[in-house]
Amino acid sequence: MAEEEQQEAPKKKKGLIKWIVLALLILGLAGGGYFAYVTFFASPSGEKAGEAAAPAPESVKGYKDLVTLPTFVVNLADPLGRRYLKLGMDVEVVDLKTVNELKQNESRVRDAVILLLSSKTYNDIGTTEGQILLRKEIVERLNQVLGGPKVLRVYFTEMVVQ
Repeated sequence: MAEEEQQEAPKKKKGLIKWIVLALLILGLAGGGYFAYVTFFASPSGEKAGEAAAPAPESVKGYKDLVTLPTFVVNLADPLGRRYLKLGMDVEVVDLKTVNELKQNESRVRDAVILLLSSKTYNDIGTTEGQILLRKEIVERLNQVLGGPKVLRVYFTEMVVQ
């Protein structure tokens, strides 16, 4: 009788250990799944689904409007012609009127930027100094298209050279 009681105690411990290991495994998988969801599927801006971004207040001193331009994909002016540039950018403008002007002149704006980008080589834009110079040149071109100093800065949001 005493021997049977001793054998039942280790069996109970083994069963309890199995349940603890199973619970830890499930928690680990759930944590990994949550991490994968947040990393790969959640919105990049960090907003919750169904929540609209709050507009920036115009009363903030120094606030300027940003306009996101469509992504540009152009061949670079390299000798072999095998390199291309994919560039996404936001444009900081002086007021809402300029935002509407940019949208109305989108074809002219895209044409000016495409001509500028396709005239560049990899050596021109492969360095930080070259990218800063490219930003300044884009601002100058956009101001020429819009007829005045309406574009303040250009921010590169995506840049791939291949």
